[in-house]
Amino acid sequence: MNPLKIVVLDAATLGDDLSLAPLEALGTLTAYRTSPPETVRERISGADVVILNKVKIHDGNLPDGAAAPRILCEAATGYDNIDLDACRRHGVAVANVRGYSSNSVAQITVGLALSLVSHLPAYCASVSDGRYTRGGNANILVPPYHEIAGMTWGIVGAGKIGSRVADVATVLGCRTLLCRRSGGEGYTDLATLLAESDIISIHTPLTPETRGMIGTDELAAMKDGAILINMARGAVTDEAAVAEALASGKLGGLGVDVYSVEPMGKDHPYYPLRTRENVCLTPHMSWGAYEARARCLNEMILNMQAFFRGEERCRVDLV
Repeated sequence: MNPLKIVVLDAATLGDDLSLAPLEALGTLTAYRTSPPETVRERISGADVVILNKVKIHDGNLPDGAAAPRILCEAATGYDNIDLDACRRHGVAVANVRGYSSNSVAQITVGLALSLVSHLPAYCASVSDGRYTRGGNANILVPPYHEIAGMTWGIVGAGKIGSRVADVATVLGCRTLLCRRSGGEGYTDLATLLAESDIISIHTPLTPETRGMIGTDELAAMKDGAILINMARGAVTDEAAVAEALASGKLGGLGVDVYSVEPMGKDHPYYPLRTRENVCLTPHMSWGAYEARARCLNEMILNMQAFFRGEERCRVDLV
């Protein structure tokens, strides 16, 4: 394989601790920490390989003809930031990375659930703000918390991540309900899952069918006091409706790692809720354990090497 011209558009999203030296071994590497929209077209013009995570690609910033990049390597499983039809029109291949972050996302999902069920933010605050020391009692047991064993955990999206969460939830003693778009034996329909679950975590891709799938009606159908955790994409939920359900007390807790606009702005519905003790908001980091990011980089290299050998590894533009 001849040396490649490789461009990374948003290296900052991969973390400063992850070395890009393996890419340098394959050709000429130009890595940008971030790429504002007005810079994308020029930066990818003439590239053999473009690596990106969150940068949006569409007709307006894809170069024409020979200047178009040969392959886009998405540094993620989800690729809703890339207009596949536009890539097909421009003759640009697109490959994603699958399964690299299952353990990482499952770990943070379970961490959020345990934190919210056990009210860990509230208990930690009681020590950090001095109340425990001033109180003179050997313990603080407010707010009361309950064992997760025996609860019902509903999992929306039963791919690798959702299935891994189900495995851990089962070990913790939960009854698990799994819902997937295609249904089938052993899976629960969404209405039943919403009505019966104490904890609901979302792991489904963002598609036209899943956009806004958890809205006002779905929230109303949940148990009072249920905990909702979104690890999928922000737009899978109606975020304003979720915020209202939390503020009204319908939801007992909220854990979110993804937002319809990232980073979340001060005008986001969740911003006023961010300091509540029953809210855990994280900065889209659940996928990013060091091991997962290193695995992602290696998988992208395998994708680009396969492409230049004429293979179709992880190609999403061919679907």
